[in-house]
Amino acid sequence: MRDDPGAVAAMGVLSLEHQGCRLAYGVEGTGTPVVLIQGVAVQGEAWRPQLDGLTAHHRCLWFDNRGLGRSQPLGCALTVAQMAEDVRALMDTQGWDSAHVIGHSLGGLIAQHLALTERARVRSLSLLCTFARGRQVTVPSARMMWLGLRSRVGPRAWRRRAFLRMVMPPEALLQEDPDALAGRLAHLFGHDLADSPPVAMRQMAAMGAYDSTPRLQELAGLPTLVVSATEDPIAPPRLGRVLGEGIPGARYVEFPGASHGVTIQHAGRINTLLLEHLARADAPR
Repeated sequence: MRDDPGAVAAMGVLSLEHQGCRLAYGVEGTGTPVVLIQGVAVQGEAWRPQLDGLTAHHRCLWFDNRGLGRSQPLGCALTVAQMAEDVRALMDTQGWDSAHVIGHSLGGLIAQHLALTERARVRSLSLLCTFARGRQVTVPSARMMWLGLRSRVGPRAWRRRAFLRMVMPPEALLQEDPDALAGRLAHLFGHDLADSPPVAMRQMAAMGAYDSTPRLQELAGLPTLVVSATEDPIAPPRLGRVLGEGIPGARYVEFPGASHGVTIQHAGRINTLLLEHLARADAPR
């Protein structure tokens, strides 16, 4: 049964009461529906670089995952399946029988689960800087352990710079004022980079418990784009290649010299790639 949307606009943000949480979301643009799903500790409006490129051609829905930002309170146990159910409910508020689904990092796992459980509602998948088995990311490499520690311990400026090293490649950071960049990303992400939202550890736990590997073959025939970045320490390209190879017919694209924040660093190129993928998926067969 469809939930009562209870949607009230506040500065362009709507809300939906769903299973104990008031989900905050926004809808922009015209055209074929698109749902954009963010990763750990990042608000939905961090898709702004993509919204600026997609909304001329698509009706785009973004949202804060439950327990993060304006989507409060957490309301129930946090799992990838629950977050995919939230996406289904948000699609229902728009009357969308189906939509293109774009996910980044944890959002990629949510997108995969939605496609595996609600195949008819997913027109295409775009899986950015993500993976199939969450445990491969939540058991970090030595580099990620060091950066993770540095992002949580010490002066706030040091913590911000350690976080930047997790999402931007070294060459890009040499060309930026780190404090100015940290400020811009804080505005996009919805929090100071020196701080981790309280729900982040629960999101990591949900991610670590999820594994779509045994079911990837079920996604055969679904137009799927998988994107990795060569310098990504969070979702290394080897995991993206495994994901792309596991989905029959998926297209795999690797961005050289980019990192986990490729959607920001190379927004124009990412948007062109997404628009091409969505157009192919929508083309008559």
